Amino acid sequence: MTRSATDDAVTLGLRVKSGWAAFVVAQAGAEDPRVLSRGRIELCDPQDPDSRQPYHAGFGTEQHDTAIIGRLVAIVERCARDSVRQLVVRCRQDGMPISSAGLVVGSDIDPATLANPHIRAHASEGRLFRRVAEDALREAGVPSTVWVEKRLYADAARALGRTEASLKRTVAEMGRGLAGGWRAEDKGAALAAWLSRHHAAL
Repeated sequence: MTRSATDDAVTLGLRVKSGWAAFVVAQAGAEDPRVLSRGRIELCDPQDPDSRQPYHAGFGTEQHDTAIIGRLVAIVERCARDSVRQLVVRCRQDGMPISSAGLVVGSDIDPATLANPHIRAHASEGRLFRRVAEDALREAGVPSTVWVEKRLYADAARALGRTEASLKRTVAEMGRGLAGGWRAEDKGAALAAWLSRHHAAL
């Protein structure tokens, strides 16, 4: 990972999923942002598959055992803290100190308002992985802001003074030439990194 000689801030975008997050490290100043690094970090323990869905007791079934939930949540908190810290440290060592971060999440629904137990389990996991990512960034000294995926481009258009169509073209162009494809979660993380730069400057 390299950084050109410039005063533009380096920001981090995360598209938080269940058990993992896509990340994009970007440089976003007055000009359109560019990707410095991107990849994936684990927010759970790959050796313990249950930690990917702590609120599920099986396919389509909500977990009610508080001891099991507590154990799995503790694993998630540890793994998220370690993964985020290692990413922030690695970026700093490579001359890309992260100044702020943006998180994209699937929903901001309160699980307690949901009657369907399977949907409630998914919502609980969404809230958990958002929280541990925010907490890990805070512990690493990186301020963060959260956006909901379905409103991301509309919110970004208002904040950045561009049309949604223009933003989508720019974000798509950010991934040009990168190996491994440029998936929806990468684009969301990239836009979150760009928005983070704008939000931090307010």
